[in-house]
Amino acid sequence: MTLKALIVDKDDDGKTHASVQEIDDNRLPDANVTVAVEYSTLNYKDGLCIGPGGGLVKTYPHVPGIDFAGTVEQSSDDWYKPGDKVVLTGWRVGEVWWGGYAQKACVKGEWLVPLPDGLSTRDAMAIGTAGFTAMLAVMALEEHGLKPENGPVLVTGASGGVGSVATAILANLGYEVAAVTGRESTWDYLKSLGASRVVPRDDVSETIKRPLESETWAGCIDAVGGDMLARILGQMKYGGSIAAVGLAGGTALPATVVPFLLRGINLLGIDSVMKPYDARVRAWERLAKDLPIEKLKDIVQPATLEDLPKLGADILKGQVKGRVVVDVNA
Repeated sequence: MTLKALIVDKDDDGKTHASVQEIDDNRLPDANVTVAVEYSTLNYKDGLCIGPGGGLVKTYPHVPGIDFAGTVEQSSDDWYKPGDKVVLTGWRVGEVWWGGYAQKACVKGEWLVPLPDGLSTRDAMAIGTAGFTAMLAVMALEEHGLKPENGPVLVTGASGGVGSVATAILANLGYEVAAVTGRESTWDYLKSLGASRVVPRDDVSETIKRPLESETWAGCIDAVGGDMLARILGQMKYGGSIAAVGLAGGTALPATVVPFLLRGINLLGIDSVMKPYDARVRAWERLAKDLPIEKLKDIVQPATLEDLPKLGADILKGQVKGRVVVDVNA
């Protein structure tokens, strides 16, 4: 049988190109669960895998798509049977393993999570890896004592995928959310998600000589890193925590240890790729309960496999707002 997939290949001169092709299903990887994919999404990693590779793709030809939701078609895994609705994020699927930009995916059953009650497969991909990561960040902050009465929570890169969902979750849980963005055109959008105020990116994007500033933020979900993260460390309230989820602003951290020593600040690393199964299930159950999914319906951009080469280039330029949900069967 044949199926439709976005295939990325590399020329002899090292240039990559992506196109939608009909391929035989015997080209899919060998694994114990076959899923009929219904929806996938577009993430920054996907942009890299569709385009230059970014060191993520090891062999070509390749099918990107780091997350997907669909229905189990065949399974030799005792946990899943045909007809089960499932979600996959992480495990380097779409990077070193063929991913969700195809009508079928063959994966290991241990990588899958049952679709929570109350969510459709399209809902799950409106959330996607970005929303899953945002929920892990919220849970980590809660585990380190964050409560709404502690004060405002800062979300950097707020108009991106992780930031959008984090803003909506936190606002729904009763937090005062301050959303950082560099685009004035997104202010109304962020306020519609529940942000109490918008912080212009320039206000927090540069480091200063003073290691400590006024205590302002009870918590922070940071998708930027770099100079911005260094600056925010000095603005945290005593005992506050920052959940670091991204590096859009760079990998270097030009900071001092002073905020950690004098204010007891916690810097929490959030990894969604290799997160153990039990934590994944808890996060998805929390998403079904604590994320107002109707908020996401206003920020979802529908797409098809044919749209992905252009969208992949756009996301690398920071030109994609909110969530892109890919209907692989359209």
